[in-house]
Amino acid sequence: MGGSLDDGSSPGELTVMGEAERLAPRPLGLPDIDLPETFLYRMKNRLLGPPLASERQSEERLSKVAALGVLSPDCISSSAYGTEEMLRVLVPVVGVAAFTLVIPVTMSILLVLFLVTLSYREVVQVYTKAGGSYVVARENFGPRVAQVAAVALIIDYTVTVAVQIAAGTDALVSAFPALVPLVVPISVGVVLVMSWGNLRGIREASRIFAFPTYFFIVSMGLVVVGGLVREAFGDLAMRSVHVSGAIPLGHPGGGLLMGASVFIVLRSFANGGSSLTGLEAISNGVSAFRPPEGRNARITLVVMSTVLGSLVLGVSLLARFTHAIPYVSGAPTVISQEARSVVGHSPVGDILFYAVQAATMLVLYTGGNTSFNGFPFLTSFVAGDSFLPRQLEKRGHRLSYSNGIIVLTIAAVVLLVVTRAQVDSLVGVYAIGVFTGFTMAGAGMVRHHLREREEHWRRRLVVNGSAAVLSGAVVVIFAVTKFAQGAWIVVILFPVLVFALIRMHRQYSAEAAQLEEGAPQACEAPVLRRHAVMVMVDRLDLATARAIQYARTLSPDELRVVHFAIDPQVTSELRDQWGRLGLSRLSLDIVECPDRRLGRAALELAAETVAPGDTELTVLLPRRGYATGWSRLLHDRTADRIAAAVSEVPHANATIVPYLLPGHRHHGKAAAPAQPGGSQPGGSQAGAGRSRVIEEGGAARVGTVEGTVPIAEATWRQRVRVAGRVRSVRVPTGAGQPNLRCTLADDSGAILLVFQGRRAIPGLGQGARVVASGMVGSWEGHLAMLNPDYELLSGPDIDESGPDLEV
Repeated sequence: MGGSLDDGSSPGELTVMGEAERLAPRPLGLPDIDLPETFLYRMKNRLLGPPLASERQSEERLSKVAALGVLSPDCISSSAYGTEEMLRVLVPVVGVAAFTLVIPVTMSILLVLFLVTLSYREVVQVYTKAGGSYVVARENFGPRVAQVAAVALIIDYTVTVAVQIAAGTDALVSAFPALVPLVVPISVGVVLVMSWGNLRGIREASRIFAFPTYFFIVSMGLVVVGGLVREAFGDLAMRSVHVSGAIPLGHPGGGLLMGASVFIVLRSFANGGSSLTGLEAISNGVSAFRPPEGRNARITLVVMSTVLGSLVLGVSLLARFTHAIPYVSGAPTVISQEARSVVGHSPVGDILFYAVQAATMLVLYTGGNTSFNGFPFLTSFVAGDSFLPRQLEKRGHRLSYSNGIIVLTIAAVVLLVVTRAQVDSLVGVYAIGVFTGFTMAGAGMVRHHLREREEHWRRRLVVNGSAAVLSGAVVVIFAVTKFAQGAWIVVILFPVLVFALIRMHRQYSAEAAQLEEGAPQACEAPVLRRHAVMVMVDRLDLATARAIQYARTLSPDELRVVHFAIDPQVTSELRDQWGRLGLSRLSLDIVECPDRRLGRAALELAAETVAPGDTELTVLLPRRGYATGWSRLLHDRTADRIAAAVSEVPHANATIVPYLLPGHRHHGKAAAPAQPGGSQPGGSQAGAGRSRVIEEGGAARVGTVEGTVPIAEATWRQRVRVAGRVRSVRVPTGAGQPNLRCTLADDSGAILLVFQGRRAIPGLGQGARVVASGMVGSWEGHLAMLNPDYELLSGPDIDESGPDLEV
C-alpha cells in the first residue's frame, strides 16, 4: 500500500524532503484534547485496579510440589465433610451402629477413587494441553455429545462454590459457635470477596494457594495419626452421642447392614461420593506442569489421590472410635469433634484445635475459589465452540473472564441463600455432575483406545471402561437415592440445559451461514452509480447541524434533509427557522406521516429512493447523547428504531451521528482545526488528557532500552533509534505493491514503520516489542521510518496453556 508523499515522488517511496517551504509531516497520536473516561470506568479502575495488557496471559509452569498445592485444594478438602455426610444418612436409621457401618461404605468409595484415578492417569498421558471430560468427550464423540460433559461441569462448578464455602463456614463456626446465626451472611460475603478478588485478576496458579493445602494435609494428618496412636494405646476418649443439637439417633438392628436397608446404604454411599469431587483438576491443568507434562501430571495425580484416600479413611476411622456425631446445624463438624478428642482441652490442645479449624476453613475456601478459575475457562471454551453466549469468551478488565465470574457468583449466592448454606442440601446435586464428568472422560478414553490401538491399549481399555461403567452406576445411584432430596432438580435440568446448548449452537451456525454466504462476491460487486444521502431531522439544533455537516463531507449525488410532519406547530417552526437562517440553498423535504409511525415512514422513503436499482442510500440520524443516566431516562431512542427499520431495505444504510451534550464527561474543549500539512497541537503527546492507564504492558516505557530516545523526540529528517510496542499492523492487500505498515508506540508517542515489498515479517505483529533505527521521513502525511533496522525484543504473547476446565 503506497503512501502519499509530500514531494510528489512516486507512491510507495519514502522521502526525506529538502524543500524548506514544505510543511513537516504530522506525528501520530491524539491531538491535545480532553477525553475523560466515564464515571463507571473510573470506578472500575478503583475497585479492580488498572486494566492488564493482553500479553500478561502467560503463566509460569508449575513443579509437582507446587502443582499439588495449587490444583488439589478442592479435591483434598472434600475429605473434611465426606464422612460426615455418610453419617447423616446412617445415624438417624441405625444409631451408633452407623459408626461401624461407615467403614465398609468408606472402603467402597475408596474403590471408586482407585478406578477413577487409574482412568485419569490415561487421560493426562494423552491430553497434555487440556484434558478435562469436556475436551475428552468433544475429541472422541463430537461437540454435541460433549455438551453432556459441559452441563455436568457447569453444575459441578456452580455447586462446588456453594458446598466448599458452606463447609468452610461450618469449620469457622465450629471454632466460634457464637457465629452460628451468621452462617448465611458469612458464606455470601466470602463468595463476594472471592468474586472481587478474581475480577481483579488473582490467578489460580499463584503459589499462595498452595499454603492452605499443605497446612490442611499436615494438620489433619497429625490429627489422624495422633488419634490412631491414642486409640492403639486405649487413650482416645469416646464422645457422647446424646447431646443437644445432634441429629436424632436411630436404633441398630441385626444382619449384615445392622438394620439399614440397601437403599439407605446406597444413600450414604451417594453422600460420601462427594469426597471425590475435584479429582479431575489435574487433568485440566496438565499444561501448567513443567515438561514432561504427562509424566509429572500422572505422579501428582497419584499423590493427590493417595492423600485424599488416606484422609477420608482416617476421618472415618476416627469417627468410628470417637463417635463424633453430625449436628443438625452443621456445626460443630465431625472433624472438629475428632480434632478436639485427639488434642484435648489443655492450653496447647486449644492452640492445636484452632490451628486445625483454621487449616480446614482455609482449604475449603480455597477449594471454592478454584471454581472461579475453572468455571470461566470452561464457559469460554464452550462459548468458543458456539454452544454458549459469545460474551463468555471475552476477557475482561484484568484478563479474567469477567462475565463467567459474575454468572458463577450470582448462581452460588442464590444456592447458598436457598439452602441456608447447608452442605447436606447440596451434596446430592453436587455429586451427580462430578460423576457424570468421570463417566464421560472414561467413555471418551475407551473410544480413543479403540480408534488408536496404541501400545497396551487393551489394558488401558479395561481401566477406562471399568471407571466409566462404575461412575455411570454411581450417577444412577445418586439420581435414585437422592431424588427426593434435591437430585430431581438436576435430573430435570440436565436434559433441558443440554438441549438449550445444542439449540444455541444451531442458532449461531445458522447466523454464520447467512453472513458468510456470498460475502467475497459482495465485497467485489460493482458499486452502484449514484449515492444519495438523507438526513432525518426533527428540529434544528447542534445535533442536526453536525449531521448535515457530516453529510456534506460524503459528496453525495443527492443530499436531502427530511422532516416527517407529525406535529403541525413543530413543522411550521422548523420551516420558518430554516428560511430565516438562510438554509434555503439546502432543501428541506417535509413528508407527511399521518399514522405517526416514523420507522415505517422512513422505511417507505428509503425503499422509494433505491427503487431504480442504481442508488446506494445513506440515511443519517442525529442522536443526542446525554452525560448523566437521569438525562438519558428523559429521552427516547427514536434514532435507533428508525435505523433498524431502514436497514431492512437492500442498499440502504443507516448511520447514527451522535452529539454529546455538555456534562461532567465533556468539558467543552474541542479539538483544534487540522493545519494542512502540519502537526496538530499537542500531536506528539499520544493520548494526552486520557485517564486510561494500562498496567504493565500497554506500551513500552520511555528509557527502558539503552541507547533509544522517546518516540515523541523523533524529528523529521533526523536519524533516531526508538523502542516501543507495535500497536497496530496494516496488512497489505493482494493488489498493488506490498508494503507492511506498523505503528510503533511508547508512552510518549507513536511513529510509523514501513517495510516496502513485505507482506509479513515473522514475529512483527501487534503486541511485539521492537527497537527500530533509521531516518525519519513522511508517509501519508505522518512521521515514519522506511525499512528501518529493527530488533525484536519479544513477540506477541499467545496463551497456549489452555483453559483449566475442572476443579
